[in-house]
Amino acid sequence: MRFLHFIQNGIRGIAVNDPADAGAGFRGFTTEDQHFPGFLDDLLRAEADLHEVQRILRGGRTIDLGNIVFLPPILRPSKIVCVGLNYADHVRETNLRAPDYPELFARFSTSLTGHEAPILRPRESTQLDFESELAFVIGRRGRRIAHANALDHVAGYSIFNDATLRDFQFRTPQWTVGKNFDSTGACGPWMVTPEDLPPGASGLAITGRLNGEVMQSSNTGMLIFDVAKLIELVSAIMTLEAGDIFITGTPGGVGLGRNPKVYMSPGDRFEVEIESIGTLANTIVED
Repeated sequence: MRFLHFIQNGIRGIAVNDPADAGAGFRGFTTEDQHFPGFLDDLLRAEADLHEVQRILRGGRTIDLGNIVFLPPILRPSKIVCVGLNYADHVRETNLRAPDYPELFARFSTSLTGHEAPILRPRESTQLDFESELAFVIGRRGRRIAHANALDHVAGYSIFNDATLRDFQFRTPQWTVGKNFDSTGACGPWMVTPEDLPPGASGLAITGRLNGEVMQSSNTGMLIFDVAKLIELVSAIMTLEAGDIFITGTPGGVGLGRNPKVYMSPGDRFEVEIESIGTLANTIVED
């Protein structure tokens, strides 16, 4: 199943698509409809059965994807946990040492934007870099989650462009500043449930394209700390709550690691494609 948040004619809504139902497209409801079931944030926190939510949404109207504004799959995450240096090729291009423990940092919800929405390059910097990443959403609350049970806590998977202001990132020992300018973290287009993907979304091709040119090409099977391991380690520190988002790290090929360096400028378009999930696309706009 693919769950989608959207705005149509100024009204927010939720829709679903079942990849097994060929040609059916997305169907759903807006907040003005009697049978609107709620947004994914609230549904996950209420421990709703997503198959029952799918049944309800399939009774809705067809959603024309060409006539909507895409919203992130989680609108108000309580936590956005990001992981750095999680692909060996990216570690090499940064001339850093592979971590023995995940390099963790945070994003905040004001930095999020959706599929086909602008990524904003702030006037304070010209060093806006791209990072193609697999994202996953926590579906069940938990603390000190065992590795063997970790994937049971995943509601679904999405795509993220962890666009980063490199000069601000390295102004402090922590990376948070360079990762949290408004509308720099693109997420979407939708959330795909685990049943439609390999366990842990492993073994999927991930590609990043700048203006159609392939800049990043890797596979989610190359993660140093995979989805289950991240859940195990992070849940030992903090309680994971339904609706939390994890951003698993970028493979090699980022602009910072190139000679000469390549940064995104207003008018550029960046696409992140992950096999069996979809393509996240955004145009860069001056803020």
